[in-house]
Amino acid sequence: MARKSTAKKRRRTAPELPPGTTPRQKIIAAFMDLLAEKRFEDIDLAEIAAAADVTLADLREEFDGKLSILSAHLKQIDRAVLAGGSEEMAEESPRERLFDVLMRRIDAMTPYRAAIDSLMRSARRHPSLALALNGLAVRSQQWMLTAAGISAAGPKGILRAQGLALMFAGVVRTFVDDDDDNSRTMAALDRALESGQRWSGILDDMCRLVPRPGRRRRRRRYEEEDDMEAA
Repeated sequence: MARKSTAKKRRRTAPELPPGTTPRQKIIAAFMDLLAEKRFEDIDLAEIAAAADVTLADLREEFDGKLSILSAHLKQIDRAVLAGGSEEMAEESPRERLFDVLMRRIDAMTPYRAAIDSLMRSARRHPSLALALNGLAVRSQQWMLTAAGISAAGPKGILRAQGLALMFAGVVRTFVDDDDDNSRTMAALDRALESGQRWSGILDDMCRLVPRPGRRRRRRRYEEEDDMEAA
């Protein structure tokens, strides 16, 4: 079962860069290292370039700014989660599949725990940053839902992704203070998914109550036909 496999030891420090690392990868790694030590708003672009051992021109070639670098880091996390799927989970319930996907995300995030803690503190001080981070989180959670075999398409899918992003943010607050085995994070995720499952059921009920455009057109046509017959 997925819950047993996720209770392994996890690294607290960022992984070392292998030989042949691209300038883009160096920049992302340097930024996350700096973020573990400094506030997001205090990190300068020149400082990132120096830490990555690239020129400012190289940095500008790859990224528009700090949020762009962060977005690329989240994309790396997304890819790590999506590449780690197992066909064995296909027969599990949607909740178990989502639990497995999100614990894989926690695994991928663990080396960057200090940086994530720093970023969350900055987001609490700066609402504009929090809003930007929410947009990035919703995009990532659309991929997580898809990986779990749950539709993230259309307005309903966007609502699901937004709800999941908010739920996962609450879990991350436990994660940043957890230890290497992430046992408290796992328990927090389990509780959050239980609450989220009830929320999803309410959402499904609400969506069933909203007439689809095609239904409205058909209903209007039937009403017009009834009026003509009665005339």
